Amino acid sequence: MISVTFVSKDGEEIPIKVPIGMSMLEAAHQNDIELEGACEGSLACSTCHVIVMDMEYYNKLEDPSDEENDMLDLAFGLTETSRLGCQIIARPELDGFRLAIPSATRNFAVDGYVREPH
Repeated sequence: MISVTFVSKDGEEIPIKVPIGMSMLEAAHQNDIELEGACEGSLACSTCHVIVMDMEYYNKLEDPSDEENDMLDLAFGLTETSRLGCQIIARPELDGFRLAIPSATRNFAVDGYVREPH
């Protein structure tokens, strides 16, 4: 397990423990953190866009794939350290990771969609 802190849209810090091998999108959903993930991690949307808050940790991530970059181009509030939560997998070197959730998402398929747990 690693420690990850999500920073919500309103600035609330939510520390959680994430099993090694789990995506940040899955971890957010398991901990009732508001991170949409409309395509359920299939790289078909940008609604699980997160911002890595520390460049040191951002540099520890594998480079984004072309598919991830294509989806990030559609993300609201894109930054230099933006990634898709479905593509960030918990690894020991990411212990202490901090992720900010942008203030909005762009979901072209269903405007106003609110994710319901499975």
